[in-house]
Amino acid sequence: MAGILSLVWFVGSVLITPFLMILLCIVFLASIGKSLGVRRLYVKLLLVIFEFGRANIETAQRNAHKNEDSDEDETCSEDVDPPNNNEQRDQLVKQPNGLKKSNNGYVPNGNSVISRDDKLILVPEPPFTILKKDGELSESKEKYKEYDLSSIFDYLKVGMQDIIEDQVTSRFEAEELKNWNLLIRTNRRYEFISWKLTVMWVCGFFVRYFFLFPLRVTICFFGICWMVVSTAVIGCLPDSPVKRWINAKAYIISFRIMARSLTGLIHFHNKEYKPARGSVCVANHTTPCDVLTLSTDNCYSLIGQSHGGFLGILQRALARASPHIWFERSEVRDRHAVANKLKEHVSNPKNPPILIFPEGTCINNTSVMQFKKGSFEVGSVIYPVAIKYDPKFGDAFWNSSKYSMMQYLYMMMTSWAIVCDVWYLPPMRQNEGETAIDFANRVKSVIAKQGGLVDLVWDGQLKRTKPKKEWRERQQEEFSKRLLN
Repeated sequence: MAGILSLVWFVGSVLITPFLMILLCIVFLASIGKSLGVRRLYVKLLLVIFEFGRANIETAQRNAHKNEDSDEDETCSEDVDPPNNNEQRDQLVKQPNGLKKSNNGYVPNGNSVISRDDKLILVPEPPFTILKKDGELSESKEKYKEYDLSSIFDYLKVGMQDIIEDQVTSRFEAEELKNWNLLIRTNRRYEFISWKLTVMWVCGFFVRYFFLFPLRVTICFFGICWMVVSTAVIGCLPDSPVKRWINAKAYIISFRIMARSLTGLIHFHNKEYKPARGSVCVANHTTPCDVLTLSTDNCYSLIGQSHGGFLGILQRALARASPHIWFERSEVRDRHAVANKLKEHVSNPKNPPILIFPEGTCINNTSVMQFKKGSFEVGSVIYPVAIKYDPKFGDAFWNSSKYSMMQYLYMMMTSWAIVCDVWYLPPMRQNEGETAIDFANRVKSVIAKQGGLVDLVWDGQLKRTKPKKEWRERQQEEFSKRLLN
């Protein structure tokens, strides 16, 4: 019995000692904002592995297609006479571009079946003129002089397109990848195409779940403990420049440690435009970790709804050391209360910049949807920030209607890494005579252009609610104009 215990102790010490050394090294480097370059080397190694996997998948698919073609040729040579007429010849012609459809109709590397105009509203077409034989123009004739059955075809086409693939629903699904990243995020069973991919996938599974996951959970626990303890101590200090300086350092250290728990590799650009105190910072929203991503480089005040449980602990901890705006459920819909608290916060130049996500919901890292105008009515300088995640290493998008917060964090911590780019953009002010809606759209277009995202006018809340009545009435009005013309 003593021998077994000594063996267990020896094995445990061999495994735990390196684990603790790695943990302490990561926490220490995160606290001082330094890196040994291990994460960058790790990401480069992943890219090499992904490329190797892509080449193996393509090779396996080519071999499978060759085998299918050879089997078909043998069957045709044994059972079918050579084609002697056009009908038989047409039956043996392959699909265009040499591609063959699978059972579910998918064409590998094919394009989308939807080819749509980017017009959200169908407008009346202008009248046209007819050119006579002598070169003179005849009198103008209205194309839609009276109702015709073909008048509804354009609307039927748009309706069919939106049923198959609308612009809103597709923004709340995981972003499609060009190449497989060895994660279980596919129904094509790529991991079993060849024995090489199987070995790679099994090794990756053990690395992610038996080494990275426990290490990341432990690092995250350290970060949370540091935040709770440091904010409790800072909250006891009197309000002064020293307190604000200490709080900023403790705030950034906390989020840097938690970012290391996701193997976050964040590239910041244009740091000369970093948000200043007493201003508003607005950014596109992909994940709750957007706060973590931005807070590794700057101290922010946060705004949001009060929560209980785990998030409530973090909110109360942050509120001890610096000013944040947390609303009760009864106040969330009170726009005047929100606007007043925002104006009060930005009016004090000593307060950290307040971080706001005007979309109000998470979008799947491909688009920017409608910005709520409330953030742009406070009369403060707006600092736009564009965030773009690299989906090859892990899907950062949080589908809140499908996964809980704990499920989402589990998926993030078992991904390879979180790699993203952050662009600070020049500060913007509302022009004279410009409405808050126009100002919000102008800021949104700047963020979309910098991040390479699609600029959409749709409200992100459509994933939870029905379209507004005025949207339907606008479509009906435009359709009635076409009939009257």
